[in-house]
Amino acid sequence: MEKVTYGGWPNCIKLSNGKIELIATTDVGPRVIRFGFAGGENELHEDPSQLGKTGGSDWMAYGGHRLWHAPEAKPRTYWPDNTPVRYEMAGDMLRLIQDVETENGMQKEIDIRMDSNKNHVEVIHKITNCSLWPVEMAPWALTVMNKGGKAVFPQEPYSPHPDIPDYPGQVIDKKYYLPARNLIMWSYTNLADPRWLFTSKYIILKQDPNATRPQKIGMSNHRNWGAYARNGHLFVKKVEFQAGAVYPDNGCNFETFTNADMLELESLGPMTELNPGATVTHKEDWYLFDNVEFEDTDESIDANVLPKVGG
Repeated sequence: MEKVTYGGWPNCIKLSNGKIELIATTDVGPRVIRFGFAGGENELHEDPSQLGKTGGSDWMAYGGHRLWHAPEAKPRTYWPDNTPVRYEMAGDMLRLIQDVETENGMQKEIDIRMDSNKNHVEVIHKITNCSLWPVEMAPWALTVMNKGGKAVFPQEPYSPHPDIPDYPGQVIDKKYYLPARNLIMWSYTNLADPRWLFTSKYIILKQDPNATRPQKIGMSNHRNWGAYARNGHLFVKKVEFQAGAVYPDNGCNFETFTNADMLELESLGPMTELNPGATVTHKEDWYLFDNVEFEDTDESIDANVLPKVGG
């Protein structure tokens, strides 16, 4: 751990294992503002107009990685994280602890552990209900990626209709009468937008700096991963899907959003009735790989991305 100045904030904390590095802010937050290869470009988006700013009552995007609570609503979700956070090292874990959000009684914490010899970071998100009444909510972790790349999400494995086999005598599980996945769209989702690409196995969303209209979808991602490819680098976020749990936004445990500036890889935990004094935890695992190139086809993604995500 090293205290550094970054983006105009004088009290940032840097973690590095010599291969990858991560910088978290403590003048605002909790927030990770940088993640990338040691000495290399930031894989995360930064808003240059907001770097180094503190204070004020308006929510600031800043960039990087943040923690929210779902479902999305203004002003509740958009509580500004413009004030200092407490930080401490607990063994090999950096803890970033926000003051209680005075208008909704939530307290956020992000705990970060970097692997000593692998390009891997464990990010644990915690939200504690410090109010006097139960709150129905879900933890929501948003990683804002740098522009010019593309996100990749796996679809569920193909199976034929139970009554229409692909070949004579094929035995098909009768569970496939029922839907196998959710694909959730917002009012501004436009599947005709050329930034979207749907293959038989994957969903791809490209970040285009020249496309000004936002796009977003959500999904029930039982394969537990999403990825973002840019300039030969591959960022992978893994989150365990909890079968039988009720997820927000009509069943989404992964969502993605893009505009002209950035693209978000978002993961969500199950909905929970969080009682006073209780804490909900949501864990992500981040990985970063170099020299990963692939075409927008099932075969190319299978060959070049799946080995990295353990598929």
